[in-house]
Amino acid sequence: MASNTWGFLSFFMVLVVTSAYPIKTKQYKPCKHLVLYFHDIIYNGMNKENATSAIVAAPQGANLTILASQFHFGNIAVFDDPITLDNNLHSKPVGRAQGMYLYDTKDTYTAWLGFSFVFNSTDYYQGTINFIGADPLMNKTRDISIVGGTGDFFMHRGVATLMTDSFEGEVYFRLKVDIKFYECW
Repeated sequence: MASNTWGFLSFFMVLVVTSAYPIKTKQYKPCKHLVLYFHDIIYNGMNKENATSAIVAAPQGANLTILASQFHFGNIAVFDDPITLDNNLHSKPVGRAQGMYLYDTKDTYTAWLGFSFVFNSTDYYQGTINFIGADPLMNKTRDISIVGGTGDFFMHRGVATLMTDSFEGEVYFRLKVDIKFYECW
């Protein structure tokens, strides 16, 4: 009985001492940081020359040139969007954002994203950065995972903060992508 009491008391003392001295968590700093913009122009049946994305799946009975009503639920779009260093659509592209987004919620605007930034320029970068994650569109900023890359971004991982920088109806939007890599090889 006495040994159980001492065991409990020593456990209690360790608990009291550790709660008096908070454990410091390590603050991670990015090993690489980029800010880029990508510009999406969805095909609406009348803009085939300028469109950089298209609806490829829609709810039954829906139109592939107009996003579904009820929060666009069920729409899937693929894209091949220009990436620029600034927020000007007409700036020289440094790469392409290629992938898809699907609207996956019936009660608010949200999408699931899977895409890559593809670079092939000796002036800027070479290689890819791969992104995946949920995009709750109504939030001012949203974080998605960077799950890897190639070339200049070989085996890089981190977080990208998305911010809708411009939105023009249901045809054009521009995202500011603040990329922070926490694992760089």
